[in-house]
Amino acid sequence: MEWINSVVMFVVTVAVLVTVHEFGHFWVARRCGVRVLRFSIGFGAPLYRWYDKVGTEYVIALIPLGGYVKMLDEREGEVDAAELDGAFNRKPPLQRIAIVAAGPLANFALAIAAFWLVYMAGETGYTPIVGSVEKGSVAEVAGLESGQEIVAVDGQETPTWQALNFRLLDRIGESGPIRFSVRYEGSDVVYDSLGELDEWLAGAETPDLVGGLGLSLYRPPVPPQLAEVVADSPAKAGGLQVGDLVLSVDGQPVSEWLAFVEYVQARPAQAIALEVERSGRVEWLEVTPRRQVGSNGESIGQVGVSVQIPEWPEKWVRTFEYGPVAALGVAMKRTWDLSLFTLTSIKKMLMGLISPKNLSGPITIAKVATASAESGLESYVAFLALLSISLGVLNLLPIPVLDGGHLLYYCLELVAGRPVPERVQLLGYQLGLFIILGVMGLALYNDFARL
Repeated sequence: MEWINSVVMFVVTVAVLVTVHEFGHFWVARRCGVRVLRFSIGFGAPLYRWYDKVGTEYVIALIPLGGYVKMLDEREGEVDAAELDGAFNRKPPLQRIAIVAAGPLANFALAIAAFWLVYMAGETGYTPIVGSVEKGSVAEVAGLESGQEIVAVDGQETPTWQALNFRLLDRIGESGPIRFSVRYEGSDVVYDSLGELDEWLAGAETPDLVGGLGLSLYRPPVPPQLAEVVADSPAKAGGLQVGDLVLSVDGQPVSEWLAFVEYVQARPAQAIALEVERSGRVEWLEVTPRRQVGSNGESIGQVGVSVQIPEWPEKWVRTFEYGPVAALGVAMKRTWDLSLFTLTSIKKMLMGLISPKNLSGPITIAKVATASAESGLESYVAFLALLSISLGVLNLLPIPVLDGGHLLYYCLELVAGRPVPERVQLLGYQLGLFIILGVMGLALYNDFARL
């Protein structure tokens, strides 16, 4: 059932992104007087089709992995003399540039609209408070101390965990100084300190941004008190109940949920004596963790319980509320920042500073889309905005086959006063197709490797 949900969410997500992208081409083409023959969502055999009053065919096709807008064009077949004025290839370069650029621009517009809705609903995040600092780490060299709030990185404000992680993402693979601005609780005085990066997290497959600095952020203690006991699990068989507070394992006291989890995971198929507090009384139970395969192929123990999450201290929870105009400004800035970040990431990947294993394909997109939808509409809308930005930026890359490749040809034509020779265009398309298929193949390989 889970894979069906993932497939459905993937189809819905791709359909929204592709429809918006192709509508951008379609809308501007119509305004420029180009006759649109077909507007297709998906490829392959049509599942459903209809026509408008000017004869444009609208198609929902079998393979939901993209779409296209087919325009009247002499390069694709003979055109009646009476219809030549509506042919795409007969339009001046500036109009063709506008038509091609409209697709990616529509994706950016979708991202802005999505972020606007998210910010109108309000934004909540946790204050980045330093929990602990490792000896000899970047954080220790910079003089960061437990209890400090990180208010900015390299001059960019970091009011929440999310903002801090986004600023650190910009520095992956880089060398040189990194500037932290911090303050102590209850003080308005901000101190600046410098750390030093040396190809920081370059090539890391799953970079831990905060951990890579050698620090952890404050989290409220999580005692091992059970919120759920899964039916037909070792925990249920051993007599554990919702609300039980684990006091010790095999006679060793435990006060943190993580310590309990690590102890259980290290003992697959081994009986564990548990001391638990239940309704003010102490009970002794025995549980044998079920053997499971971990993410790295190792055997781990699992008993089938979840923990009660404690309330976060209110003083370290930040809520941001925006009016319609302010939300639009924040949404536009967020879209711009993420667009630049996407370009920078592509550059770093080509330089080998970011591992190509971070590339994701349709399987990962489907899984993340499903997870974000399960987290709520706001989370899914934000994820849709992120994907829309990625689609817009990638389509603007000057690679033949993509919109950016067409833009490159038409800009050269505008400057030179004549079209790029067809032989050169054909070679470019072949090279572009090779690049795109290679990237898609690598993304799919990464997807299956993660599975």
